[in-house]
Amino acid sequence: MNFRSFQVPYPIDDRYKKRVAYFSMEFAIHQPLKIYSGGLGFLAGSHMRSAFELRQNLVGIGILWKYGYYDQARNQDQTLQVTWHEKIYSFLEDTGIKFEITVHEHPVWVKVMYLPPNVFQSAPMFLMTTDIPENDYVSQTITHRLYDANVATKVAQFILLGVGGAKLLDEIGFHPEVYHLNEAHGLSAAFYLYNKFNRKAEEVKKRLVFTTHTPEEAGNEKHDIYLCHKMSYFCGLSVEEVKQLTGMPDDQFNHSLAALRFARIANGVSQLHGEVSRHMWAKYDNICEILSVTNAQNWRYWADKALYRFREDGNDAGFDDRKKWMKKRAFELVADQTGKVFDPNVFTIVWARRFAGYKRANLITRDLERFNKLMADSKYPVQIIWAGKPYPVDYPAISEFNELVHLSKNYKNMAVLIGYELGLSKRLKQAADCWLNNPRVPREASGTSGMTAAMNGAVNFSTNDGWIPEFVHPGNNGFIVPPIDYTRISTQEQDQYDLDQLYEVLQKQILPLYYDDYDTWRQIVKNGMRDVQLQFDSNRMAEEYYNLLYNRPFKG
Repeated sequence: MNFRSFQVPYPIDDRYKKRVAYFSMEFAIHQPLKIYSGGLGFLAGSHMRSAFELRQNLVGIGILWKYGYYDQARNQDQTLQVTWHEKIYSFLEDTGIKFEITVHEHPVWVKVMYLPPNVFQSAPMFLMTTDIPENDYVSQTITHRLYDANVATKVAQFILLGVGGAKLLDEIGFHPEVYHLNEAHGLSAAFYLYNKFNRKAEEVKKRLVFTTHTPEEAGNEKHDIYLCHKMSYFCGLSVEEVKQLTGMPDDQFNHSLAALRFARIANGVSQLHGEVSRHMWAKYDNICEILSVTNAQNWRYWADKALYRFREDGNDAGFDDRKKWMKKRAFELVADQTGKVFDPNVFTIVWARRFAGYKRANLITRDLERFNKLMADSKYPVQIIWAGKPYPVDYPAISEFNELVHLSKNYKNMAVLIGYELGLSKRLKQAADCWLNNPRVPREASGTSGMTAAMNGAVNFSTNDGWIPEFVHPGNNGFIVPPIDYTRISTQEQDQYDLDQLYEVLQKQILPLYYDDYDTWRQIVKNGMRDVQLQFDSNRMAEEYYNLLYNRPFKG
């Protein structure tokens, strides 16, 4: 293949002929390619799969992380151990392309690897690495660990994704008409393009679109502007020029705010998140319009097709048998890791996603008296599984994970698993009767794990945040903690209210339905499967990006 005048190697649908480059720090394409940490990657991976299915003229631009995010292991007492192992991928092609970028006023060589579409049925993807002999050791470490804890290394990673990605596109001759930043990590591309187009900001604005995933200002990346300058983030511009260009007079460089000023259009990742984002950024001038494109997941990759066939055929016996078989298969993983044998006939709750404080992994356990009663109930027995990866230096989240591990030693029907990646994620969604999701409203921008759970016959039970208000009709296709005006109460009161309601809905509605009226329960499962396929397959999302962002005329 000629990588110097690259074209997407399959026929392009005319509706999607505009050339687009999609920049993301992480992509969860398939289990063997470990270059992702969580939801942002799961979203980007589904987007790449849908771009392939729809025959869109789109390429993915990412980084080949030598050690991935990290590998979850256990200490002797079963608690979390963070380990890193080198990853080797025989399915990636060496493009033969190497080029230089500047990091910390120093030349760094970048090597480009290629993931062909036919390997995992994704859009073509180019992955950059600095872990090559031409670089000194410090430069090699730029692509060692996804979201490195060292601030200078992280800024270098941002430069690689943005500047390196934009230069890579010039190297392969793809010449995108749209540069799509999935989060602000790749924003340094804007400074590269600013120089490329003779320092005309309008030329950058014409081409740049931005997706924000963070529903609170404090969560957006900010770095010292002098550090960024010293790291060569601004492609030769002085600090004063950057302040004038971005309209940020202080010494903190806000990547998301800069992206909202450079981009011609941006989007939040759910209807609610779009509203929260517009409100959050309203106090700043000169930002672009913020639309909503609700996240989605790739149905073809995630859904259990046999379960859908039984549903379509009206074969309830086959449907029930398939779900029980999926639970049984997943429970073998539980037994292997924890020595606990779960029963496929027992109602199974799963909480599995990234561990972060606002997601409140341990919420259901915070009232131990009620939790003990729930776990010992012989009339309505339950089994609960937790899994997920905390950020490797988020010590409060790691403590929360470890507390659950220690608590699980008291119950034969509670398990905490390690290794939460694409493979285990799919198995746990198949294991779940109830997919539990209880972030603090409105902290969850989207929260896509419940979509793929519904695609595998799990019923969503969630606080009313992220994508949930667009999906759940309580008692019809899922259940919610009844929403109240959380702005009027403290965080502690919010946690207590949500905990009380969680038990109320679980014990008064969900468990009696499952055990006393299974026909109705099954119908709720089927309704969720139908609704998630109609609204939250990522083919809909990938089409909306073209219709609402990429093809939107630039008004200047």
